[in-house]
Amino acid sequence: MTTIIVIPTYNEVENLPAITAELFTLDLKEDLQVLIIDDDSPDATGQVAEDLAQRCYPGRLHVVHRSGKLGLGTAYVTGFQWALEHGADYVIQMDADFSHSPSYIPEMLEQINHCDVVVGSRYISGGELDERWSWWRWFLSWWANSIWTRGILGCSTKDATAGFKCWRRSALQRIGLERINSNGYVFQVEMAFVSEKLALRIVEIPIYFEDRRIGQSKMTVPVKIEAALRVFEIRWRHRNVKPMPLPRSAEI
Repeated sequence: MTTIIVIPTYNEVENLPAITAELFTLDLKEDLQVLIIDDDSPDATGQVAEDLAQRCYPGRLHVVHRSGKLGLGTAYVTGFQWALEHGADYVIQMDADFSHSPSYIPEMLEQINHCDVVVGSRYISGGELDERWSWWRWFLSWWANSIWTRGILGCSTKDATAGFKCWRRSALQRIGLERINSNGYVFQVEMAFVSEKLALRIVEIPIYFEDRRIGQSKMTVPVKIEAALRVFEIRWRHRNVKPMPLPRSAEI
């Protein structure tokens, strides 16, 4: 079985060597590969990724360079499509900044044997947020998941904005990545909503969500506002969504 971890990057030059090193020291039965999707980071993240791929992890670390800051959602779609084209049985999405600890990946791969999607959740029993979060940041995240997303979309997933997930290959094929068009962080909500509409089997596991160790968050106020407003569009666009047909021998 092949697992490909997709990590979008923009100005993560200080985090990238450490996160890749930790990922490749995991003791897994599966063949593990990592794909970096870099949006032309001005801090040379893309070049560092290339150096790591060629000198340290040849054949295991891959890099896709994009021409500019094109958005988190499109980065994930690009990465997921690349992973499927290169034979991934399981696809994991995560951040480069250690907000998502690689230590949870073995459990994710254990759980994915019994479901379609595993969500690293901050909002189920046992899940935790970094104690350094301000009360306002905590409130916005809680409100987005518990009030806004649930109220408008009816999502039952407790952490609908989670960015740490493991997908079964057939789940991504059923969703049909070509019809996912969120550009920013609302991509997470769109994928959660479509997954539930298609009755995919979703399991949430508790995680500790650590604040980024190095660098600056890309979650600005305009990004949050855009994500909140796009929820209405997602509900309308996917109101009649149906699963895409699976290719033969796609099931795992």
